Amino acid sequence: MAGVRVNGDPATWNENTSRGVSRESPWTALWRARELVGYFALKDLRLRYRQAALGVVWVLAQPIASVTVFTLVFSRLAGVSSQGIPYPLFALVGMVTWTYFSSTVVSASTVLASNVNLVTKVYFPRIAAPASSLLPPGVDLGVSLLLVGVLATYYGIFAGVRLLLVPAWLLMLVLTAAGVALWVSALNVRYRDVQHAVTPLLQLWLFASPVAYGTGSLTGWQQAVYALNPMVGPIEFGRFALTGTPWPGWSLAVSAASAAVVLVTGIRYFGRAQRSFADVI
Repeated sequence: MAGVRVNGDPATWNENTSRGVSRESPWTALWRARELVGYFALKDLRLRYRQAALGVVWVLAQPIASVTVFTLVFSRLAGVSSQGIPYPLFALVGMVTWTYFSSTVVSASTVLASNVNLVTKVYFPRIAAPASSLLPPGVDLGVSLLLVGVLATYYGIFAGVRLLLVPAWLLMLVLTAAGVALWVSALNVRYRDVQHAVTPLLQLWLFASPVAYGTGSLTGWQQAVYALNPMVGPIEFGRFALTGTPWPGWSLAVSAASAAVVLVTGIRYFGRAQRSFADVI
């Protein structure tokens, strides 16, 4: 798929498609390719569960094991505050949120490189590939939220009307994951080391995010700097909406702004980088 320059201006680039020259916005292209997004997502789900004898049990095993370790280390030994709710529930919401984010990013890092024939031989909006990485982890998230509900019922925790904010929390989480997914998917086409670096970097990012601990011990500029982490908002907002912990405050706005920057720059970088995907992949 080749591009054409318009009026000799090297800064102006239009993508040749089967319908001619396309100037679609990313959102329009994504909507038009919604069936392809579903195809990619279904393919990923089938590969994931094709020979998984225990099925969704594995979806629950990771957060349960992580929460058990976090409870022993952070609650029992370190005495970390859980913002007024039982620590296992506190850590579970953080872990469920993080698992969706990390699973999306890991999947997106290889989605283009693993579909070389499509990228090089068939026209489709390239943004559909990383967008599809948002869907399969959503199935796991839904199963994990059932576990959150069971544990909250066991402890007698009910967030009340705050549960109405769950859709807003999910939207924030998805958009945060989408921004990072766009960056890693585009970078991995040109630099294949990215897919190897993603997992260790996510492990570091996990402990730099309030998954196993809260942000209550930070104040002033420390809290502001920490909130630049785009995952602070989804985790803290998720706890507020699902378990009724205190409102995250202005740190939520800082984190949301940071996530917005990642998303906007990710869309722009992906749009520029996709021009050469077929040549370098």
